[in-house]
Amino acid sequence: MKAALLAQDGSVLFEARRPTGREHGTDAVVATILDFAADLAAEGLARFGQAPLAAGVAVPGTIDEENGIAVFSANLGWRDLPMRALLGARLGGLPVALGHDVRSGGLAEGRIGAGRGVDRFLFIALGTGIAGAIGIGGRIEAGAHGYGGEIGHVVVRPGGPLCGCGARGCLETLASASAVSRAWAEASGDLDADAAGCALAVEAGDKRAIALWQNAVDALADGIVVAQSLLDPSTVIVGGGLAEAGDTLFTPLRAAIAERLTFQMPPEVVPAALKDTAASLGAGLLAWDLLSVTTPAAEPVPGGAATLLPSGE
Repeated sequence: MKAALLAQDGSVLFEARRPTGREHGTDAVVATILDFAADLAAEGLARFGQAPLAAGVAVPGTIDEENGIAVFSANLGWRDLPMRALLGARLGGLPVALGHDVRSGGLAEGRIGAGRGVDRFLFIALGTGIAGAIGIGGRIEAGAHGYGGEIGHVVVRPGGPLCGCGARGCLETLASASAVSRAWAEASGDLDADAAGCALAVEAGDKRAIALWQNAVDALADGIVVAQSLLDPSTVIVGGGLAEAGDTLFTPLRAAIAERLTFQMPPEVVPAALKDTAASLGAGLLAWDLLSVTTPAAEPVPGGAATLLPSGE
């Protein structure tokens, strides 16, 4: 879990991390979340003489943002958890915002990260799976049912590998960090091989690694071109573990996208700036969005917002 106290301008006043403790069961995870949030609020009071004005929490899985319900998380084990009510009660009635981890990360990248000043962008997180967030005018478009941005489930290879969603050939079965790890483990014969190792092998000129890496890049480029045709973002921000490969990913990805575009305007493809803190910082921005009051930028203490990201990683 990552947490932060955030000033109104998005600057970080304090950060902390704790284990999720999921090996102890769902009830223990929820208790840890509530304890962490309470401790964070106390930290704000001790350090700055004022408790946070609002709280935000970003969680993986399916959520009902409007009603503050964490509907389902396979990693953390809950169903229909009234997260907002539980957290608000623990924090003495503090206003609480609930957000999806990737959309919250996209919000932070758009406002204070790689997309600062960009009116329309697409944020893509390449991790265990692939998820995305559509940024428009400083906010994230969640869609009519809360599934906006699910680029990982765009079918780029019809009849391809079976996805956990039930479809075949979804982008995340081919270009996620876990997909690359599986392919490289099979190709190298090393059961412990992972995507980071594959990237190093690419840099070293290993032909097997280069071939499967290019397959992943091509699939990702196909997905991005579909998104470009539908959404026309000016910038595509790529984050998550696979993006840590740097130019080993971005150089061939930009080239593959350019080869596929016809009439579409090419997006600027850039790495995410906030790394694994993005969702936590996005939760803080959601908390600030709850508040109708404005605080002068010269007074950062009243701007403290408690944020929390219980990740499945």
